[in-house]
Amino acid sequence: MTIESTSPPKDRICLDQFLKLRQVADSGGRAKWLIQNGHVCVNGTVETRRRRKLEPGDVVEVSGRTLSPFQPG
Repeated sequence: MTIESTSPPKDRICLDQFLKLRQVADSGGRAKWLIQNGHVCVNGTVETRRRRKLEPGDVVEVSGRTLSPFQPG
């Protein structure tokens, strides 16, 4: 399994914003749909809260991709 990462943001980021930033979702509506329909996991658990704040150490899984928002790339 390959973990993709991005540079750490200065503040924590909401899950829906992170999906848009990483181009998993091309719009806020698409990010909302993915999250609310159970297509996104955070740390191995389905996450349905789009405003969930991601923290260091969190791992996001969606569409067969594993993303780590707080590890340098």
